[in-house]
Amino acid sequence: MKKIVIAPDSFKGNLTSLEVASCLEKGVKRVLPKVKCVKVPMADGGEGTVQSMVDAAKGKFVSKRVKSPTGKLITAKYGWLAKDRTAVIEMAEASGLPLVKGREKNPLKTTTYGTGQLILDAINKGAKKIIIGIGGSATNDGGVGMAQALGVRFLNANGKEIKELGSGGMIAKVSGIDTQAIDPRVAKTKIVVACDVENPLFGKKGASHVFGPQKGATSKMVLQLDENLKNLSKLMKRDLKQDVGRMPGAGAAGGLGAGLVAFAGAKLESGVKIVLQATNLAKYIKGADLVLTGEGRVDFQTAFGKTPSGVAKEAKKYNIPVIVIGGALSDDARQVFDHGIDGIESAAAKDMSLEQAILNSKQDLANAAERVIRMILIGKNMATKK
Repeated sequence: MKKIVIAPDSFKGNLTSLEVASCLEKGVKRVLPKVKCVKVPMADGGEGTVQSMVDAAKGKFVSKRVKSPTGKLITAKYGWLAKDRTAVIEMAEASGLPLVKGREKNPLKTTTYGTGQLILDAINKGAKKIIIGIGGSATNDGGVGMAQALGVRFLNANGKEIKELGSGGMIAKVSGIDTQAIDPRVAKTKIVVACDVENPLFGKKGASHVFGPQKGATSKMVLQLDENLKNLSKLMKRDLKQDVGRMPGAGAAGGLGAGLVAFAGAKLESGVKIVLQATNLAKYIKGADLVLTGEGRVDFQTAFGKTPSGVAKEAKKYNIPVIVIGGALSDDARQVFDHGIDGIESAAAKDMSLEQAILNSKQDLANAAERVIRMILIGKNMATKK
């Protein structure tokens, strides 16, 4: 083998995707010291996406003071890829659930205003394209808070602007939407949203019913929030000519998916697809003998929209074998073989607690990569002898 591409996801709460790739490279080099290893940090649009894309593109982080979900001033960061003038934002940085504690968890009051501030800052920086990951939200405001930060005005029944920050509860007061003051540069900026959920904006499978309880919503709140989003959807259709209520992914991040489409002209796409394009993985895969990828836990879900399946799909275009190394393997992990993945291996070589696995993860990942390469070489030798 002359060239191996190493393109893993991060191991959530433990190692970044670049750190995982470096560990796997170490194990490969024990067996094949002269092989060319090309590390391409990957993600699927969720946690770690910004870090992986900054690492892959040798970008940097930008910090900005913004409003938290509860309106407090906090410092949030986003990725800046100067070469492509692309910003990579995780909405959770400004509007995420970890930012609210205890009684603050109330989706009637939380706002996405801070996410809008990050978008505006990226535009001020000269971004031609903005990629937004919208997982982990603390909000249920349909993107109204975000829209306010971009200049959208929400009007009450008397035609007066509602001055309070957009929130799940504030939507009930909205009778009209005025976009005349929205920053004109928003329309000139390509905004792509990493969204891998299919939930509509409202209804039993919508944002409020499915995700509201984890954000602090009581059963009574859920009904109120759902009705508010339903009404917002009607206003979006009437005033913005945007019929997004039943659009798959509209309910992501408490309706931020719908809001980004309706207010900012964004497009919702698969997170893996976005990262594949942004990292230009296809360019690196061409001519490779093997692709190694991985994620924290490999199970049947790995085959559906996760990083390893996206990497495998790309590799199969060039008939290159793909092996996934996971922090752990579930009993149903073998189902990934039906989706373009050729082999799987566990980093953990023995039973251990999660704490132990995290402590030993770097060494275990290197050892797993070494085992994989040795097994491949055994197969090659057996084939040669035939």
